[in-house]
Amino acid sequence: MPTPQKAQVIEETREELQASSGAVLANYRGLTVQQLGQLRESLRKGGVSFKVIKNTLIKRAADEVGIEGLEPYLEGPTAVAFAHDDPVVAAKLMTQAAREFRKIEIKAGILGKRALSAQSVRELADLPTREVLLGKLVGTLNAPIQQLVWVLNAPVTNLVRALDQVRQQKEQA
Repeated sequence: MPTPQKAQVIEETREELQASSGAVLANYRGLTVQQLGQLRESLRKGGVSFKVIKNTLIKRAADEVGIEGLEPYLEGPTAVAFAHDDPVVAAKLMTQAAREFRKIEIKAGILGKRALSAQSVRELADLPTREVLLGKLVGTLNAPIQQLVWVLNAPVTNLVRALDQVRQQKEQA
């Protein structure tokens, strides 16, 4: 039976896992207090919350939410970055922090109810932002309509050009 403090941490972690669209688990060993503060600030600016949580408590909260497959990644000190809006943001910011500080090791990720490997988190971080992907989708959907407009507009344009040439010939004659 967990102590009241541990039960509260499990409850808070469970709520964070349910409310978040994605999360990244990382080993933060070797970071100074100043670097950890910089990391927290950069994550906060991106809309990502960052918490250091005991592995057993993460496992219990994940089990309550229905996330399976995290056990192999829950060794050593673990910090969790919870993304609330866009799941890619946490992956991007944590991958960037891992490059910057070089002491952060990404262990795993959570997307929906699925555990992701560290490699999958890096691949997720390499994806374009949601806005860029939506822009590409709109462009792809717009292309056939635009081509149809050009095809329908071509006979009218050709007629106007032919009439203009006839006008020019009559002016010259």
